[in-house]
Amino acid sequence: MLPDNLNSIEQDLNLVRTQALDRIRTAQKAEQQKEDLLVYLAHDLKTPLTSVIGYLKLIEDEPEITPELIQKYSGIARGKAERLELLINEFFEMTRYRIHEFSLEPVKTNLSRMLMQMTYEFHPILAEKGLQWKLEIPEQVEVVCDTDKLERVIDNLIQNAIYYSDANTELFLSLIQMEDVVRICIRNRGQTIPQEKLERIFEQFYRLDYARSTRTGGAGLGLAIAREIVTLHGGTITAHSSEGTIEFVMQLPMDCQKIVRNTEETSHK
Repeated sequence: MLPDNLNSIEQDLNLVRTQALDRIRTAQKAEQQKEDLLVYLAHDLKTPLTSVIGYLKLIEDEPEITPELIQKYSGIARGKAERLELLINEFFEMTRYRIHEFSLEPVKTNLSRMLMQMTYEFHPILAEKGLQWKLEIPEQVEVVCDTDKLERVIDNLIQNAIYYSDANTELFLSLIQMEDVVRICIRNRGQTIPQEKLERIFEQFYRLDYARSTRTGGAGLGLAIAREIVTLHGGTITAHSSEGTIEFVMQLPMDCQKIVRNTEETSHK
């Protein structure tokens, strides 16, 4: 048995070692968060960049394109380039931004118009695989949501559907308004996802290996980000796959501001 003075020294040394290990773990966690953020932003940069390239390629490859179409396609490409600029600004602010620290800025949004515009902007990418839209979007469905972040969710889901679609098939997108919620469904034809993989599909960095190539593969963050944003809105997102179909169903409150406010009030009680 050690003398009392040596026991005290041993305890002090153990405390110092424990504190040092805690600091190392904290530093490693902070570094991992920065790396996660870099991968997350790189993933999100792909979507608008693909659209810019697609529309510029349309202008370049079409020998008899009209001035009106040139103006239309270049306008869309510019809009996507501006989206790129915003994402790059996020990159430069990464020390103040964390993947699990999203905050919402809800505004009244014409969801019908937003979905129609987004599906139109994906036409060049769909054309490369011979895909076509089948849309069921009623007019004038309005919700209170964070428009930019909800667009990010839809972008991720559409990109996912394109990557996993069989060539020359339909992509289905529907919007249904119920009493106090809206439901968005995105469905494509492709190889059925096994149940064990379907259960992990919203995990960070999880990638399905059968359809992702080095060229098109994401980092496995898109669906995790989508779930995070949908959850913040007080909504749900689920995935289903059977008999050669893959379907994502997202349900959102008509007014996410009420959901967020009620959640905050409950947490403060």
